[in-house]
Amino acid sequence: MIMKIIKISILAAFFGLMSFATLPTEGNPTVKTASASAIAWKNDVIELGQITQNKPQAIVFEFKNTGTSDILITNVKPACGCTATDYTKTPIKLGQNAVINATYNAAAKGAFTKTVTVTTNNESTPKVLTFKGTVI
Repeated sequence: MIMKIIKISILAAFFGLMSFATLPTEGNPTVKTASASAIAWKNDVIELGQITQNKPQAIVFEFKNTGTSDILITNVKPACGCTATDYTKTPIKLGQNAVINATYNAAAKGAFTKTVTVTTNNESTPKVLTFKGTVI
């Protein structure tokens, strides 16, 4: 019985290692290369320090279009109802700067970390921006 378990283990290891083997490709390979981000964020995490309870706090996330075409922000979604957002709604040309504005109104005292998710026409993955601090 033990020999049977050892044989099965060796076979499983053998087939597992074969899955890492690569085969030569002819012509055009189908490997995709990662493209550089079209957006250069000044800060994607902002530390607010201490802020006053029930007093709206403005947060500004700045970025620059460093890609090869216009960028259009298609969605900006705060993680909670305590954060309102506004953003540039017109196309951002190559080399142009723009901002995502967030306003956080803290109801509870203590440390916090909040996020805003930004989706554009040029990025395959939405960008998560973070701000944090302590409500006093």
